[in-house]
Amino acid sequence: MDFFNSALGRNITFVRPAYFIISGLSGIPHIKFYYVFLFFVYIVSVLGNTVVMAVIYLDHNLRTPKYIAVFNLAFVDLFGNSALVPKLLDIFLFNHSYVAYNDCLTFLFFCYTCLSMQALNLVALAYDRLIAISSPLHYQVRVTNRSMLSLIAYFWLFVITVTLIAVGLLTRLSFCNSVVINSYFCDHGQIYRLACNDKTPNSVAGKLLTGLILWLPLVFISFSYLYIGYALSKVAKLQERMKALKTCTSHLSLVAIYFLPILITFTMGASIHPHARIINLSLTSVFPPMLNPIIYVLQTQEIKESVKKLFKIRVQTKIKAKKASHSLDC
Repeated sequence: MDFFNSALGRNITFVRPAYFIISGLSGIPHIKFYYVFLFFVYIVSVLGNTVVMAVIYLDHNLRTPKYIAVFNLAFVDLFGNSALVPKLLDIFLFNHSYVAYNDCLTFLFFCYTCLSMQALNLVALAYDRLIAISSPLHYQVRVTNRSMLSLIAYFWLFVITVTLIAVGLLTRLSFCNSVVINSYFCDHGQIYRLACNDKTPNSVAGKLLTGLILWLPLVFISFSYLYIGYALSKVAKLQERMKALKTCTSHLSLVAIYFLPILITFTMGASIHPHARIINLSLTSVFPPMLNPIIYVLQTQEIKESVKKLFKIRVQTKIKAKKASHSLDC
């Protein structure tokens, strides 16, 4: 406590509120229809990501670096939407807008960890495609299951560390005025702006976190595809170029779904209505986890073949079981 009091100054008493009030979606017309939509999105997300994880786990042919990253993305999407959507519905649909201080910071930690990991997972997939297309002869050596697992583990460690630092910096703040968070969850930026003592470290951490987790991955992915385009321009046959580019379509779709809404929101800035901004940002959080498994199942030939094979095996097993049961009855 002495540390916090010294940080706040002599004339300010350190105040840690018992709760925060999350009010971002309150007062928006016809918002209950949006809650129904969110519930639908969550159910599809859970089913889709569970199917993708199960298919990759059951099919040994998919135990490759690319699908290790896809498995991790499905896990992050499932975990992230499970951390966000049920709590979001509880807050706004059932009017439980009062969130305890520690619960709010925990909520923030899990949401930011998963949202950040989604972006870095797209970097891992971009790296896989970059090496596969630009250096196909070295792919088996440079991109192995072990190297992909190590890369993903480093990303997890990095994301958890920086998010813990951001959350830790919030604990030094004093909230002597408002405790109303104008967002759809315990948003880092909205929380530290409510404080009445020095917010500079939190502002710097927020900008640094945005740069490292959002803009740096986008820059890497953009440059990787520029290099992929350059590498494909050297390929003589158009058919080979299209075949190589087709392997990137699912990943490019994921990148567009994740980054475009964020870029639109940041570009429009203050010109966008606050209600539209909050709904757009909430969709940015919950929509990609629903669409990612659908895109991979529909656009990736290996997963489509694996789903068909597993379904065929399941049907044959049921037929055999029925025949065995029928023969025993006879």
